[in-house]
Amino acid sequence: MAERPLIENRSIDYVPIAERRGKVWHLWPTWFMGGAHLATVATGFVGIALGGNLIWMTIAVIAGCLLGTFFMAFHSTQGPQLGLPQMIQSRPQFGYVGALLVWGVALFIFIGFNAFNQVLAADTLRTLYNTDSYITIPALGILAAVLAVMGYDWIHRTQRVLTYILLAGLVIMSVAACRVHFPAAQTNLADFRLVPFLTQLFASAAYQLSWSIYVSDYSRYLPKNVSVKSSFGWTFLGAMLGGVWTMLVGTFAAAMFPTLDLTPALKMAADSMLPGSGTALLLVSLLGLVTITTLNFYGASLTMLSVADSLKSIKATTGKRTAAIAVSWVIATSIALMASKDFAKDFGEFLAILLYLFTPWTAINLVDFYVVRRGHYSVREIFNPNGLYGRWNWRGLVAYGVGFVSMIPFFSTGVYRGPVAEALGGADLAMLVGLPVSTVVYLLACRSMDVAAEIKAATAADVGLDPDA
Repeated sequence: MAERPLIENRSIDYVPIAERRGKVWHLWPTWFMGGAHLATVATGFVGIALGGNLIWMTIAVIAGCLLGTFFMAFHSTQGPQLGLPQMIQSRPQFGYVGALLVWGVALFIFIGFNAFNQVLAADTLRTLYNTDSYITIPALGILAAVLAVMGYDWIHRTQRVLTYILLAGLVIMSVAACRVHFPAAQTNLADFRLVPFLTQLFASAAYQLSWSIYVSDYSRYLPKNVSVKSSFGWTFLGAMLGGVWTMLVGTFAAAMFPTLDLTPALKMAADSMLPGSGTALLLVSLLGLVTITTLNFYGASLTMLSVADSLKSIKATTGKRTAAIAVSWVIATSIALMASKDFAKDFGEFLAILLYLFTPWTAINLVDFYVVRRGHYSVREIFNPNGLYGRWNWRGLVAYGVGFVSMIPFFSTGVYRGPVAEALGGADLAMLVGLPVSTVVYLLACRSMDVAAEIKAATAADVGLDPDA
């Protein structure tokens, strides 16, 4: 095994077999901490804020996380197989230039999430210590950006350490929560409200699905012989456990103090269950918020470099990755400093838009990897602007467009509500439509492909790519 440097020197380029290391179980703490922080807690607030009760919002959180995590975890196995970041893998489906469409969407998500994360982190410190957000927003962003510059190994190590700290805190708070008694209305199964239930369900699903855009970024250094079952299983375990557990903390706090904002409600809920624990819980959750901001900066930098490489072929270097992280920090911090005070409402709207934008992509990417090309890609041709996958792939672009348009009647946001959503009283079923439509359209479009010939050409193109493979 080649010794890896202190600061990661790779970005969007292929990771050779000689540099692969790590254990597949390391995926679960990475994705547990992906969800064990305050932004995930905020997702659990959504349904209660709309009038749902505790029992039905709990069911919605669990069902939504199952749905979103199921699709998200399947992306994890792509990293060991291809040794490439997630977004660069979109070129075979959309084309060398056509992939700019999904990369633009990904950048919107990375930057948007980090702006929300920085606002939430600053609000937490202001609640605890009356700090100035104009200082804490950029400072916390810098802390996250520095860890992103350190790269893959340091991110994994940090996530593992924080996982055990958060697990201890969540276990203690969950035991204490068993002593809380709610009004009968909060546990009344007969009081089912469709709009809060579906909103919470799909907000949870969208939140979990959002990790799809960089899941294999954190598995691409694993040995190539890691099985689909193991990479899927460990990723699913971590993301599901972290997502459900942390969202339910938010749901629980919202049910206890429905008139309070996120941070005060969480602090008061913890203090009421275990006196003096509110500050400690917020501080530990804040650490998780910093590291997920790191993951977003890291993902944004790889996506920016992918965009730059599509416009003009570049050599991946540590300096370029660092510069991309710096640009991401500037944009996210600027948005955070100008953010609205109405955080919970804005965050719910952001999750809805996120779901709409990435539902078609995840369907196309997964069906291409598992059904159409069955994991057979050429790394060299992915970086060839005039190569095997073309500059524009009409199949992926058409499937994305049709899948997105098919969801429009089902959209339900504060800005726009489609006719079907209106008829359902505001219920949002867009994801249930976009996934199958995008899948079917892409499969139909791929019927004209000579997959066997392409796989043969891809294999020939990568001869000698990695002598240790």
